[in-house]
This record gives sequence, C-alpha cells and structure tokens, in this order.
Amino acid sequence: MAKFDRYMLSQLVVVFGFFALVLVMVYWVNRAVVLFDQLIANGHSATVFLEFSALTLPNVVRIVLPIAAFAAAVFVTNRLAGDSELVVVQSTGYSPFRLARPVLIFGLLVGAMLSVLTHVLVPASLTQLSIRQAEIQNSATARLLREGTFLHPAPGITFYVRDIGNDGVMSDMFLSDSREGPSKTTYTARRALLSGEGGGIKLVMLDGKAQILDRKTLRLSITSFSDFIFDIGPLLIKNRGGALSPQKMHTRDLIWPDPEVVAALKLDRAVLLQVGHERFSQALLAPVVAVIGAAAILLGGFSRFSLWRQMILAVFILVLIKMLDNLMIDTARQDARNWVLVYTAPVVGALTGWAMLWASDRPALYARRRRRREVMP
Repeated sequence: MAKFDRYMLSQLVVVFGFFALVLVMVYWVNRAVVLFDQLIANGHSATVFLEFSALTLPNVVRIVLPIAAFAAAVFVTNRLAGDSELVVVQSTGYSPFRLARPVLIFGLLVGAMLSVLTHVLVPASLTQLSIRQAEIQNSATARLLREGTFLHPAPGITFYVRDIGNDGVMSDMFLSDSREGPSKTTYTARRALLSGEGGGIKLVMLDGKAQILDRKTLRLSITSFSDFIFDIGPLLIKNRGGALSPQKMHTRDLIWPDPEVVAALKLDRAVLLQVGHERFSQALLAPVVAVIGAAAILLGGFSRFSLWRQMILAVFILVLIKMLDNLMIDTARQDARNWVLVYTAPVVGALTGWAMLWASDRPALYARRRRRREVMP
C-alpha cells in the first residue's frame, strides 16, 4: 500500500472511530433510559441493567457503522481538500479513481465488521436478550411488585399495591379475581408479602377482607381475616423466551430454510430470504456509501472553504439510496422470487459512486457550464 493510501486510511479510521463512538453513545443513551425505567424502577440490580445494555449494543453498532463510515469519508476528504493535500497528490498524476482507493479499502473493512455483526453477534445477542427478558418477566417480583400501578398478570386478575418496603412487605394491597364462575372475589389487605415456601409462589395477606359478589343474585358477602394465603403460581403465565424469529436465526437457515421452521414461524419464505440476503446487502452498502461521500467532495475540486454544496449532495444521494433500499426490501418480502431486489441499493449506489468519480475526473465539464452561465444574460 502506498504511503498516501496508508496516510488517508489512518485518517479515515481515526475519524470513523470518533463518529461511531458518538453515534453509539447517542443511541445507547436513548435505549438505556427505557431499560433503566423498566429494570431499576422494578427492583432489579444495576448488574441486570448493564447486562441488558450490553446485549443491545451489537444491534446499535450495526445501525450506526454505515452512517459513521459515510461521515468519516466526507469529513476526511473535505479536510484534505481544504488543506490542499489532494491538489498536491493530484498534481503527481493521481486520478479521482486512484484517490478513492483508500476510501474503498476503508469501506471494505467496515463491511467486514458489519458482516461479523449481522451474521454472528446480533443474532446471538438478540437470542440471549430474549431469554433474559423471559426470565425477568416470569419472576413474580417483576410481574407483581410495582408500586402504584394496576397490573393484569392474567386474564380476569387485577393487582395493585400502594407501597413496597425495603423488606418486601407490601402495604395496602388490592387483588380482584373474576376469572371463572358466577362470583367475583376482591381481596384487600393492609399488608402482604410473597412466599415461595412449600413449592410454588404464595401471596400471604395480613389483616384484610375478602368480598365475594354473586353476579346472578348481586349478593355481596364480606369476610374479614387476620391472615390468608392465595396461590398465585397459576396466574403467572410463563413466557418461554428465546422464541424463534428471523432476526435470531443463522444466515444459512434463512437462505435455505427448513419447511418445518417456516411452518413454526408462520411466516412466508420470502420474509426469511429477505432477512438473510439483507445481511449481505447491508455489508455491501458500507463501501458504497463511503465512496459516495468521498466522490461528492472530489466533485467540488479545490476550495479553502467548506464544500457544503457537495456535502448536501452526498447526504441527498445517501437518503435516496436508503429510500430505494427500503422499497426493495418491502418488495422482496412479498414474493420469494424477488430476493435479488435486496441487492438493488448496493448496485445502484456503486454505479452512482463510479459516475461521480468519472465526472470529477473531467473538470472541463464544469468549466463549460461556468462559461455558459456567464454568457447567458
């Protein structure tokens, strides 16, 4: 690799690392706020919060890497142009295609990282996250111990507790059971706690009342008790977790799916093919968007000022390519024979980048346009 290639590649990697870190932090903070509210507020430890945050990071990184690669290519190329470094290199005979070589190498490196994420890390992290979420949801603490909130852990069951002490004792508990039969039972207690002794999960209510309403006769019976045990184990519907979904499956199983798996997922084979091939197309988009970002700056030639017009053009092209990508993905999900359309955006993007480099290698075209504008009244 030539010295200039190594120099530009090093600049791209450093700036890419900065943009990727910033974007990952922005995405992570937004999701961490929701996780913090769901986990810490419901009595889970900071370790669980950190574990869930770590499991969501691979998918966040997958989203921001192409954006960071595009931003790095635009920033570095614009800085080299502003510092006249590109002018010096072009004076030695480097064409725009030659200048784009380190950008292409950089994009391929980012694409390799995306491949590892999409094919290995993201499916594994989503699978583990689903399992851990199921464990949290299946715990009685997470399902019932929420202060000041009316909960419905099962059909026909309403549960409420005003306050939960540090020792786990609940104050002012309310439980309504209207699942079956002609009667509806409502339990209220000044204090209550959960117990796992004797197998299963029991709700121990202290100093309360049981109100039984016969729906047919509208007769209400009230019974006071000092202590009462209610078995809530059957109410907690177990979430098996780790349920199979296309995002958690191996790429090989998506492209060549087992008919039994397709039937179990209750999805069309076109959806599996779209998800599998999209993993390849997203990795191919990384070098494409990087080259487009650099080519847009090269279109502007030399300028000591920021090439903001070229930057806007690069962003506009990137938006169009992403819109095309979304459209083709939606089309591919409708028919299994349309899976090849998933690669439309990388192909169109590559042709667009090549056309921009070709145009930047012919500055005479811009000189003619300037002269025409000057001659026209």
